[in-house]
Amino acid sequence: MAGKQQSFKGNKSYLPSKPCVVCAKEMTWRKSWAKNWGDVKYCSDACRKAAPRMSGKYHEQ
Repeated sequence: MAGKQQSFKGNKSYLPSKPCVVCAKEMTWRKSWAKNWGDVKYCSDACRKAAPRMSGKYHEQ
């Protein structure tokens, strides 16, 4: 094989990643997140529960 691989072949460094909005831990793409990768914000249920909630009554003034 010549050159670098440009797709996932067992090497996770080629997968997309992004930080958790609560703890800033780097999250690497998972196959189970394939359909909603753009909506993934939290690395765990604990971070999801710790995230600040915006109620429907909140209005910016």
